[in-house]
Amino acid sequence: MATLKALLESPDKSVRLQAALAAGTYPEDQFIEVLIAQCAHEPDFFVRDTLSWALMRQDIPKVVERLKVELHSENSQAKSQALHTLSKIGDPQFYSLITNEHHFDSDDKVAVTAWRAASVLAPEGEKSALAKILVSQLGRGDSDLQFDLTRFLCALGDSIVAPLKAASESEKEEIRLHAAFTLMRYEEMRLESSEKKSD
Repeated sequence: MATLKALLESPDKSVRLQAALAAGTYPEDQFIEVLIAQCAHEPDFFVRDTLSWALMRQDIPKVVERLKVELHSENSQAKSQALHTLSKIGDPQFYSLITNEHHFDSDDKVAVTAWRAASVLAPEGEKSALAKILVSQLGRGDSDLQFDLTRFLCALGDSIVAPLKAASESEKEEIRLHAAFTLMRYEEMRLESSEKKSD
C-alpha cells in the first residue's frame, strides 16, 4: 500500500497511470482507501478515469461504503469523482446515493456528473421523477453544459416529454429554447432508432 501511495504521488502522470492500472489488475482491499484519496486531487483526466476503473475492480460493497463519505465531501473533485465511479459501477441499487444536493450543486462539474450518473443508474420507476429534476436545470451554464443535460435527459426516454413541453412555455427564454432543442433532439433520436429497427 505504501508503494502504491508513493507511486500515485509521483509528479510523472505516466507513473501514476501505471500504478492505477496495476492496482486494478491485482486488486487488494487495502488499495481502496489510497485510490479514493487520490481521486480527490488527481489533476489528470486519464489518470482519474483509470482510478475509477481500478476501484471497479475492487470489492464493490467496500468501495461504495467508502464512496459514501466522498459524496458529502467539501472537495468538489472528490464528490464529482465519487459520482463518476458510481456511474461506472453501473448498479441501480446505488441510485439513491445521488441526491438533490448533487443535482443542484453550485459547482457545474459536480452537478453534470450527478446528472450523468443518475441517468445511467435510475431504475425505470424513478425516471419520471428524475426527468422533472433535470428539466428544472434547463438553461443552466454554457452551451456544453446544456448539451450534456440534453443528452442525459434523452437517455431517460418518454418520461421527459411532458415536463419538457411544460418547460417550453417558460417565461425565461433560455429555458424555452433549451426545452425546445431537447424535445427536437429526442424526436430525432426516436426517429433514428425506429429507422434502424426497420432496416
